[in-house]
Formats: sequence, structure tokens, C-alpha cells
Amino acid sequence: MEFLLVLGIPLLGGIVLALFGHRQRATEVNIVFSFLTFLAAIALTKRIIDGGPERFYDEQFFIDPFNVFLVALTAFVGFTTSVFSRPYMRIEHDHGRLTSGRLRLYHSMFQLFMFTMLLALTTNNMGILWVAMEAATLTTVLLVSLYRTSASLEAAWKYFILCGVGIAQALFGTILLYFAAEKLLGHGGGALLWTHLDAVKGQLEPTVMSLAFVFLLVGYGTKVGLVPLHNWLPDAHAEGPTPVSAVLSGLLLNVALYAVVRCKVLTDGALHSTLAGTLMMGFGLLSVVVAAFFLSRQKDIKRMFAYSSVEHMGIVTFAFGMGGPVASFGGLLHMTVHSLTKSAIFFAVGHATQKSGTQLMEHIRGLLKISPTIGWGLMLGTLAILGMPPFGVFASEFLILTTAMRQQPWATPFLLVALGVAFASIFGKVQPMVFGESSLRTLPHKPAMLPVFVHLALVLMLGLWIPPYLADWYRQAARFIG
Repeated sequence: MEFLLVLGIPLLGGIVLALFGHRQRATEVNIVFSFLTFLAAIALTKRIIDGGPERFYDEQFFIDPFNVFLVALTAFVGFTTSVFSRPYMRIEHDHGRLTSGRLRLYHSMFQLFMFTMLLALTTNNMGILWVAMEAATLTTVLLVSLYRTSASLEAAWKYFILCGVGIAQALFGTILLYFAAEKLLGHGGGALLWTHLDAVKGQLEPTVMSLAFVFLLVGYGTKVGLVPLHNWLPDAHAEGPTPVSAVLSGLLLNVALYAVVRCKVLTDGALHSTLAGTLMMGFGLLSVVVAAFFLSRQKDIKRMFAYSSVEHMGIVTFAFGMGGPVASFGGLLHMTVHSLTKSAIFFAVGHATQKSGTQLMEHIRGLLKISPTIGWGLMLGTLAILGMPPFGVFASEFLILTTAMRQQPWATPFLLVALGVAFASIFGKVQPMVFGESSLRTLPHKPAMLPVFVHLALVLMLGLWIPPYLADWYRQAARFIG
């Protein structure tokens, strides 16, 4: 029942808001559906952690500690984003940037986007996983182009083309996966069920599996934003509404990386080698280094934090590429704290850009004087994402770096230099935005800063103390992914 509610509530929400999303109370309806999805995710999480992995509906859906952890995180950030959206989208409507029809499109596509991500996380069928990722692309294309400006349409078109090409590579990889499995599992959909593939992964044809993983990594890696497949990400973040930037950085990138990790588990079992891990480490390290140096050149605040997302997803990809219990634990923790921190930053950035009427950092000054909550939210979020102790990002990066020093010492200098460059670039740009002089106006609606500080409080807690229940959850998930 809990599983059915996790998928059914956002799907129903998308249908209801497609009909009534233009009405004044649509923002509250969006919050209600998101909150109900979150409650269903909590119930499903408790059931899986207490009772172990489960399969649903003729094994078409499979829930284990790895994906239920992401289901809970996705539902929580989706709920807090819907809370933030309430004043943000009303201000956009009052300023004439959005019509009632586009508000209806936003609310319905937000719920359908949540549905597609939750479907991708819970399906046991690698073919349906591909379909869900493609559906997530289509819903977010409509969200990125919501303002209908030339820049937003260009960003949406670039997003659609690049991710379309990427998802085509993932489709070919999925076909190769089926080709490798059908000799063992027979024809039909059973040859694409992940649990069936996992049971026979040691017998899968190594050559076919190595080719399949390359295509799957390139395909899904495009949606993760790994360099050099990342070009869509800064534009999509900069030109879409800020709530969309929050869920893109905080959720979609995680779901795409989840697909890569599921494929890595199969490839490792088939090849009995480190090919998959080496490729992931290579793409991850390249992403960290390139994104760090791009950060220093940014003038648009949303583009800057988009490149920060590229950097952090590179760190997580590198961690999962190393493998092992500590690196996997660190990767899962970093996924969590990055999602919470980056979405909190985009919440604060959204209100800051509405106050100033621009996304150019040189024109945003003195946030602390005009609105202390926005100023402190942005500054604390920035310190957290830069890995300052005692925030959780420091803890996860420390785990990943110390593991790299032991397992991959050659990579450690590159990681340290990139993190140092990123720190100097971001902090040097954010500090005058928060503490400088300002003549900014007040907002017509009270900003929704509660989600910002709830997220940052959770990130702080995870840096100081990980609850035993949550730590055991991470350990179980780390064991499932090797």
C-alpha cells in the first residue's frame, strides 16, 4: 500500500493540477500533494529498513535500502521545494513574468516530474528505468522553458537535444544489456529485471557488458552533468525558475547517478575487473577539476552554483567508482548533504534575485541588511557547500578524501587543488553579496526561508552526529552497491 501511494499521489497531483493549477489555491494544493508523497515515502522507508528488500507487482518494482534512501530524500526535497514555491511563484506572477496558464503548467509538471523520478528509483525493469528518465527530461524541458524568453527557450532546447542524445546512448546500452542477458534469462521482460540480472551477473558476457556500461555511463552521465557532457546544466539552471533549479540539482542528478550505480554493480559482477570503477573515477575527477576552474569565471549566481553541482556530482561519482564500504558510505552521505544544501542555496538565491531583479552577482549587494534571513541563509549554505566544518559536506568529503589517499593516492592532489579553487571562487563572490552596501527593495510576499534553515540544520546535524538508524541505513545501502 505504501509503495502504491508513493507513485500514485504525485501522478494524481499532476492530473488534478493540470485541471486546476491556474487557480489561486493551486500552490497550497501542490504543497498538500507533496506532503502526502513525503508521508508515504516515510512509511515505505520504515517498512523496507525493518523488513528488508521487497518486490511488487510481479517483480516489476524492487525496493531495497539503496533506492528507498533516495525515495525518502526525493520526497522530502520535493515537499520543501513546494513550500518554497508558494511565495516565489506568486511574486513571479505578480511581476508579470508568469501567466495563470504557465502557473498551471508549472504545478502539474512539478508533480509529474516527482512521479517520473520516483518511478525511475523504484522500478526493477531497466527498460522502464530508461523510459522514466526520458519522461523526467520531457517534464523538466517544459519547466526550464516556463518563462518563454529567448534565453530560456534556448536553454530548454539545448537541454532537450543534449539529454536526448545522451538518453539515446543509454537506450543502446540497455539493448546491449538485454542482449547479454537473454541467453541466460530467456526472451521477454524478465531479461531486463535488475534482480534477475544481479542473480546471474557472474555469467553475463564480459565483452558485451563492458560495451553496455560505456554507453550507459555516457547516456545517464549526461543527465548527471559529468564533464564533458555537462553543457546543458548551467543554462538550464540559470534560465528556469529557481524551484526547478533546486530539484534539478538536488534530485534529478541523484536519480541519474543511481541508474549508473545500478549498472556498475552488474558490470563489476560480469567483468571481475575495475573497468566500471575506473571509468567512473575518471569522469568524476575530470568533472571536479573542470567545474572548479569554471567557477571563477561565472557572473550569474545560478550558473555558478550549477557548476558547483557539476563539481559535487563528480565527487560522488569518484567515490562510487572507488567502491568499498567507506567510499560508498561517503558517497551516499555526500548525495544526501549535497541535495539538502544545494536546494537550500537555490531557495535563498531565488529570493535574493527577486529582491535585486537580476541574477548578476555584481548587482546583488547587502543582503544581510535588507533581509537578514536571506543573507544568513545564503552565507551559511555557501559555507556548508564549500565543506566548512562542522557541516555534513565536510564529513562526507573527509571520508572520500581519506579513502582516496589510501586507495587512489594519485588522485588526491587533483581533488585538493580543485576543492581549494572552488572555495576561493565561490566564497569570494558570495561574501560581498551578503555583506556589501545595498539599496534593494522589499518583497511583496514574505519569503519562505523555513525550508532553507531546516535543510541547513539537517546538514549541520549530519556533520556532528549521524543518528544510528540513519547510519545503519547507509551501511545497508553501501553493502548493496558493493
